[in-house]
Amino acid sequence: MRIVTWISSVVLMLISFFIAMTFGAADSGLKEAWLSITGSSLDGTALILREIRLPREVAAMLVGAALSVSGAIMQGLTRNPLADPGLLGLTAGANAALAFTYAFFPDANYLGITFGSFIGAGVGMALVFGVGTMNKGGFSPFRIVLAGAAISAFLFGIAEGVSLIFKISKDVSMWTAGGLSGTSWGQVQILAPIVLLGIFVAMFFAKHLTIMSLNEELAIGLGQRVTRVKWALFVIIVLLAGAAVALVGNMAFLGLMIPHIVRPLIGHDYRNVLPASAIIGAGFMLIADTLARTVNAPYETPVAAIVSFIGLPFFLFIVQRKGQSFT
Repeated sequence: MRIVTWISSVVLMLISFFIAMTFGAADSGLKEAWLSITGSSLDGTALILREIRLPREVAAMLVGAALSVSGAIMQGLTRNPLADPGLLGLTAGANAALAFTYAFFPDANYLGITFGSFIGAGVGMALVFGVGTMNKGGFSPFRIVLAGAAISAFLFGIAEGVSLIFKISKDVSMWTAGGLSGTSWGQVQILAPIVLLGIFVAMFFAKHLTIMSLNEELAIGLGQRVTRVKWALFVIIVLLAGAAVALVGNMAFLGLMIPHIVRPLIGHDYRNVLPASAIIGAGFMLIADTLARTVNAPYETPVAAIVSFIGLPFFLFIVQRKGQSFT
Protein backbone atom coordinates (compact mmCIF):
# COMPACT_ATOMS: atom_id res chain seq x y z
CA MET A 1 0.00 0.00 0.00
CA ARG A 2 2.80 2.41 0.86
CA ILE A 3 4.51 1.76 -2.50
CA VAL A 4 1.23 2.57 -4.25
CA THR A 5 1.03 5.82 -2.25
CA TRP A 6 4.57 6.83 -3.25
CA ILE A 7 3.98 6.05 -6.93
CA SER A 8 0.62 7.85 -6.91
CA SER A 9 2.16 10.94 -5.28
CA VAL A 10 4.93 11.17 -7.87
CA VAL A 11 2.51 10.58 -10.75
CA LEU A 12 0.12 13.26 -9.47
CA MET A 13 3.01 15.70 -9.12
CA LEU A 14 4.11 15.03 -12.71
CA ILE A 15 0.55 15.43 -13.98
CA SER A 16 0.27 18.71 -12.06
CA PHE A 17 3.52 19.87 -13.64
CA PHE A 18 2.35 19.19 -17.21
CA ILE A 19 -1.02 20.81 -16.48
CA ALA A 20 0.80 23.89 -15.18
CA MET A 21 3.03 23.95 -18.25
CA THR A 22 0.10 23.55 -20.67
CA PHE A 23 -2.51 25.99 -19.36
CA GLY A 24 -1.94 29.75 -19.32
CA ALA A 25 -1.93 32.91 -21.40
CA ALA A 26 0.19 31.37 -24.15
CA ASP A 27 -1.69 29.07 -26.53
CA SER A 28 0.21 25.85 -25.92
CA GLY A 29 -0.23 22.11 -25.71
CA LEU A 30 1.62 19.06 -24.45
CA LYS A 31 3.93 19.11 -27.48
CA GLU A 32 5.14 22.66 -26.81
CA ALA A 33 5.44 21.88 -23.10
CA TRP A 34 7.58 18.83 -23.83
CA LEU A 35 9.79 20.74 -26.28
CA SER A 36 10.35 23.50 -23.71
CA ILE A 37 11.43 20.95 -21.10
CA THR A 38 13.72 18.89 -23.35
CA GLY A 39 15.22 21.99 -24.99
CA SER A 40 14.88 20.65 -28.54
CA SER A 41 13.58 22.71 -31.48
CA LEU A 42 12.99 25.82 -29.39
CA ASP A 43 11.01 28.41 -31.32
CA GLY A 44 7.79 30.34 -30.91
CA THR A 45 5.57 29.08 -28.08
CA ALA A 46 8.08 26.49 -26.85
CA LEU A 47 10.72 29.20 -26.38
CA ILE A 48 8.26 31.38 -24.45
CA LEU A 49 7.34 28.46 -22.22
CA ARG A 50 10.99 27.64 -21.53
CA GLU A 51 12.01 31.19 -20.63
CA ILE A 52 8.89 32.34 -18.77
CA ARG A 53 6.67 29.48 -17.60
CA LEU A 54 9.21 26.71 -16.95
CA PRO A 55 11.30 28.62 -14.38
CA ARG A 56 8.06 29.73 -12.71
CA GLU A 57 6.78 26.16 -12.33
CA VAL A 58 10.16 24.84 -11.18
CA ALA A 59 10.16 27.59 -8.57
CA ALA A 60 6.60 26.64 -7.57
CA MET A 61 7.74 23.07 -6.93
CA LEU A 62 10.70 24.24 -4.87
CA VAL A 63 8.58 26.66 -2.83
CA GLY A 64 5.89 24.03 -2.21
CA ALA A 65 8.47 21.48 -1.12
CA ALA A 66 10.33 23.96 1.10
CA LEU A 67 7.26 25.24 2.95
CA SER A 68 5.78 21.76 3.35
CA VAL A 69 8.97 20.25 4.73
CA SER A 70 9.60 23.20 7.05
CA GLY A 71 6.02 22.93 8.29
CA ALA A 72 6.42 19.21 8.94
CA ILE A 73 9.66 19.80 10.85
CA MET A 74 8.04 22.54 12.93
CA GLN A 75 5.07 20.33 13.80
CA GLY A 76 7.31 17.45 14.82
CA LEU A 77 9.83 19.58 16.68
CA THR A 78 7.27 21.55 18.69
CA ARG A 79 4.68 18.76 18.86
CA ASN A 80 2.28 21.48 17.75
CA PRO A 81 -0.26 20.39 15.08
CA LEU A 82 -0.91 24.04 14.20
CA ALA A 83 2.72 24.93 13.46
CA ASP A 84 3.31 26.62 10.12
CA PRO A 85 6.01 29.04 8.90
CA GLY A 86 3.35 31.63 8.11
CA LEU A 87 1.68 31.30 11.53
CA LEU A 88 4.78 31.30 13.73
CA GLY A 89 6.45 34.55 12.76
CA LEU A 90 8.79 33.45 9.97
CA THR A 91 6.87 35.12 7.15
CA ALA A 92 6.27 38.29 9.15
CA GLY A 93 9.96 38.45 10.10
CA ALA A 94 10.98 38.00 6.49
CA ASN A 95 8.49 40.69 5.48
CA ALA A 96 9.96 43.16 7.98
CA ALA A 97 13.48 42.30 6.80
CA LEU A 98 12.43 42.87 3.19
CA ALA A 99 11.09 46.32 4.08
CA PHE A 100 14.38 47.24 5.76
CA THR A 101 16.33 45.85 2.80
CA TYR A 102 14.34 47.95 0.31
CA ALA A 103 14.69 51.00 2.57
CA PHE A 104 18.41 50.87 3.34
CA PHE A 105 19.75 48.78 0.42
CA PRO A 106 17.54 49.79 -2.55
CA ASP A 107 19.98 48.31 -5.05
CA ALA A 108 20.02 44.87 -3.41
CA ASN A 109 19.60 41.97 -5.83
CA TYR A 110 17.59 38.79 -5.25
CA LEU A 111 20.49 37.19 -3.37
CA GLY A 112 20.58 40.15 -0.97
CA ILE A 113 16.81 39.96 -0.46
CA THR A 114 17.10 36.22 0.22
CA PHE A 115 19.84 36.76 2.79
CA GLY A 116 17.75 39.45 4.49
CA SER A 117 14.76 37.10 4.53
CA PHE A 118 16.86 34.45 6.31
CA ILE A 119 17.73 36.94 9.05
CA GLY A 120 14.17 38.20 9.35
CA ALA A 121 12.68 34.71 9.46
CA GLY A 122 15.13 33.69 12.20
CA VAL A 123 14.37 36.79 14.27
CA GLY A 124 10.62 36.30 13.87
CA MET A 125 10.74 32.67 14.97
CA ALA A 126 13.04 33.48 17.90
CA LEU A 127 10.64 36.18 19.13
CA VAL A 128 7.63 33.86 18.89
CA PHE A 129 9.27 31.02 20.77
CA GLY A 130 10.73 33.44 23.31
CA VAL A 131 7.34 35.00 24.08
CA GLY A 132 5.46 31.72 23.87
CA THR A 133 7.62 29.93 26.42
CA MET A 134 8.28 32.66 29.00
CA ASN A 135 5.29 31.85 31.23
CA LYS A 136 5.46 29.41 34.14
CA GLY A 137 3.32 26.94 32.23
CA GLY A 138 6.26 26.31 29.91
CA PHE A 139 5.80 25.24 26.31
CA SER A 140 2.21 25.13 25.07
CA PRO A 141 1.29 24.56 21.41
CA PHE A 142 -1.68 26.92 21.53
CA ARG A 143 0.27 29.57 23.44
CA ILE A 144 2.84 29.41 20.68
CA VAL A 145 0.09 30.04 18.10
CA LEU A 146 -1.17 33.05 20.07
CA ALA A 147 2.37 34.37 20.38
CA GLY A 148 2.80 33.84 16.65
CA ALA A 149 -0.30 35.91 15.89
CA ALA A 150 0.85 38.74 18.19
CA ILE A 151 4.46 38.83 16.96
CA SER A 152 3.36 38.56 13.34
CA ALA A 153 1.04 41.53 13.73
CA PHE A 154 3.86 43.47 15.42
CA LEU A 155 6.37 42.69 12.66
CA PHE A 156 3.87 43.40 9.87
CA GLY A 157 3.20 46.73 11.56
CA ILE A 158 6.93 47.51 11.57
CA ALA A 159 7.11 46.60 7.87
CA GLU A 160 4.17 48.89 7.09
CA GLY A 161 5.72 51.75 9.08
CA VAL A 162 9.07 51.44 7.32
CA SER A 163 7.27 51.23 3.96
CA LEU A 164 5.36 54.44 4.61
CA ILE A 165 8.35 56.37 5.97
CA PHE A 166 10.63 55.44 3.07
CA LYS A 167 7.81 55.48 0.46
CA ILE A 168 8.35 51.89 -0.66
CA SER A 169 4.82 50.64 0.09
CA LYS A 170 4.21 49.58 -3.51
CA ASP A 171 7.33 47.38 -3.69
CA VAL A 172 6.69 45.73 -0.31
CA SER A 173 2.96 45.26 -0.99
CA MET A 174 3.62 43.55 -4.31
CA TRP A 175 5.98 41.12 -2.58
CA THR A 176 3.65 40.57 0.39
CA ALA A 177 0.73 39.70 -1.92
CA GLY A 178 2.61 36.54 -2.85
CA GLY A 179 3.22 35.31 -6.35
CA LEU A 180 5.56 33.69 -8.83
CA SER A 181 5.07 36.12 -11.70
CA GLY A 182 8.35 37.16 -13.27
CA THR A 183 10.40 34.34 -11.76
CA SER A 184 13.66 33.98 -13.68
CA TRP A 185 16.20 31.21 -14.12
CA GLY A 186 18.62 33.29 -12.06
CA GLN A 187 16.27 33.19 -9.08
CA VAL A 188 15.75 29.45 -9.52
CA GLN A 189 19.52 28.92 -9.53
CA ILE A 190 19.74 30.62 -6.13
CA LEU A 191 16.62 28.98 -4.68
CA ALA A 192 17.22 25.39 -5.81
CA PRO A 193 20.52 24.65 -3.99
CA ILE A 194 19.18 26.10 -0.72
CA VAL A 195 15.96 24.10 -0.83
CA LEU A 196 17.51 20.84 -2.00
CA LEU A 197 20.33 21.07 0.53
CA GLY A 198 17.87 21.92 3.31
CA ILE A 199 15.67 18.90 2.52
CA PHE A 200 18.72 16.62 2.23
CA VAL A 201 20.08 17.69 5.61
CA ALA A 202 16.60 17.43 7.15
CA MET A 203 16.47 13.79 6.05
CA PHE A 204 19.69 13.20 8.01
CA PHE A 205 17.84 14.25 11.19
CA ALA A 206 14.53 12.55 10.29
CA LYS A 207 15.01 9.63 12.68
CA HIS A 208 15.86 11.98 15.56
CA LEU A 209 12.84 14.10 14.70
CA THR A 210 10.52 11.09 14.80
CA ILE A 211 11.58 10.22 18.35
CA MET A 212 11.44 13.84 19.51
CA SER A 213 7.95 14.25 18.05
CA LEU A 214 6.77 11.42 20.32
CA ASN A 215 8.57 12.25 23.55
CA GLU A 216 11.55 14.49 24.21
CA GLU A 217 12.44 12.64 27.43
CA LEU A 218 12.60 9.42 25.43
CA ALA A 219 14.98 11.06 22.97
CA ILE A 220 17.23 12.15 25.86
CA GLY A 221 17.06 8.67 27.36
CA LEU A 222 18.18 7.17 24.05
CA GLY A 223 21.27 9.36 24.11
CA GLN A 224 20.24 11.96 21.55
CA ARG A 225 21.87 15.36 21.79
CA VAL A 226 18.49 17.06 21.78
CA THR A 227 19.75 20.64 21.97
CA ARG A 228 22.07 20.21 18.99
CA VAL A 229 19.35 18.48 16.97
CA LYS A 230 16.89 21.29 17.77
CA TRP A 231 19.34 23.99 16.70
CA ALA A 232 20.14 22.13 13.47
CA LEU A 233 16.45 21.73 12.67
CA PHE A 234 15.74 25.38 13.49
CA VAL A 235 18.46 26.41 11.02
CA ILE A 236 16.93 24.15 8.37
CA ILE A 237 13.48 25.66 8.98
CA VAL A 238 14.84 29.19 8.61
CA LEU A 239 16.71 28.29 5.41
CA LEU A 240 13.73 26.56 3.78
CA ALA A 241 11.07 29.06 4.85
CA GLY A 242 13.33 32.08 4.31
CA ALA A 243 14.23 31.01 0.79
CA ALA A 244 10.58 30.36 -0.07
CA VAL A 245 9.15 33.59 1.29
CA ALA A 246 11.97 35.61 -0.31
CA LEU A 247 10.48 34.55 -3.65
CA VAL A 248 6.72 34.32 -3.08
CA GLY A 249 6.11 36.53 -0.04
CA ASN A 250 3.42 35.90 2.55
CA MET A 251 2.40 32.26 2.11
CA ALA A 252 0.50 30.93 5.13
CA PHE A 253 -1.21 27.54 5.64
CA LEU A 254 0.72 25.51 3.05
CA GLY A 255 3.16 24.20 5.66
CA LEU A 256 0.22 23.46 7.94
CA MET A 257 -1.92 21.51 5.47
CA ILE A 258 0.48 19.23 3.65
CA PRO A 259 1.94 17.32 6.67
CA HIS A 260 -1.61 16.66 7.94
CA ILE A 261 -2.54 15.27 4.52
CA VAL A 262 0.64 13.17 4.33
CA ARG A 263 0.60 11.43 7.73
CA PRO A 264 -2.61 9.40 7.23
CA LEU A 265 -1.21 8.21 3.90
CA ILE A 266 2.39 7.44 4.82
CA GLY A 267 2.54 7.14 8.63
CA HIS A 268 4.26 9.19 11.33
CA ASP A 269 7.88 8.23 10.64
CA TYR A 270 9.56 11.44 9.49
CA ARG A 271 11.87 9.48 7.23
CA ASN A 272 8.73 9.07 5.12
CA VAL A 273 6.84 12.22 6.13
CA LEU A 274 9.52 14.66 4.96
CA PRO A 275 10.03 13.37 1.39
CA ALA A 276 6.30 12.75 0.96
CA SER A 277 5.59 16.32 2.14
CA ALA A 278 8.09 17.62 -0.41
CA ILE A 279 6.45 15.72 -3.27
CA ILE A 280 2.82 16.49 -2.37
CA GLY A 281 3.67 20.08 -1.43
CA ALA A 282 5.32 20.59 -4.83
CA GLY A 283 2.27 19.20 -6.62
CA PHE A 284 -0.12 21.31 -4.54
CA MET A 285 1.82 24.48 -5.30
CA LEU A 286 1.77 23.70 -9.02
CA ILE A 287 -2.01 23.39 -8.97
CA ALA A 288 -2.36 26.58 -6.89
CA ASP A 289 -0.17 28.51 -9.35
CA THR A 290 -2.14 27.16 -12.31
CA LEU A 291 -5.38 28.36 -10.70
CA ALA A 292 -3.78 31.73 -9.95
CA ARG A 293 -2.94 32.16 -13.64
CA THR A 294 -6.23 30.90 -15.08
CA VAL A 295 -9.11 31.54 -12.65
CA ASN A 296 -9.37 35.22 -13.66
CA ALA A 297 -7.48 35.22 -16.95
CA PRO A 298 -5.96 37.30 -18.44
CA TYR A 299 -5.44 38.88 -15.01
CA GLU A 300 -3.41 37.03 -12.40
CA THR A 301 -4.69 36.21 -8.91
CA PRO A 302 -2.05 36.15 -6.14
CA VAL A 303 -1.19 32.53 -5.47
CA ALA A 304 -1.13 33.31 -1.75
CA ALA A 305 -4.86 34.11 -1.99
CA ILE A 306 -5.53 30.71 -3.59
CA VAL A 307 -3.58 28.88 -0.88
CA SER A 308 -5.24 30.88 1.91
CA PHE A 309 -8.71 30.25 0.45
CA ILE A 310 -8.08 26.52 0.83
CA GLY A 311 -5.92 26.70 3.95
CA LEU A 312 -8.11 28.78 6.28
CA PRO A 313 -10.99 26.26 6.42
CA PHE A 314 -8.38 23.52 6.88
CA PHE A 315 -6.84 25.44 9.80
CA LEU A 316 -10.26 25.91 11.44
CA PHE A 317 -10.99 22.22 10.96
CA ILE A 318 -7.76 21.22 12.71
CA VAL A 319 -8.49 23.66 15.55
CA GLN A 320 -12.01 22.24 15.89
CA ARG A 321 -10.52 18.76 16.19
CA LYS A 322 -8.26 20.15 18.96
CA GLY A 323 -5.15 19.63 16.88
CA GLN A 324 -5.81 16.04 15.87
CA SER A 325 -4.91 14.94 12.38
CA PHE A 326 -7.15 12.87 10.09
CA THR A 327 -5.92 9.65 11.71
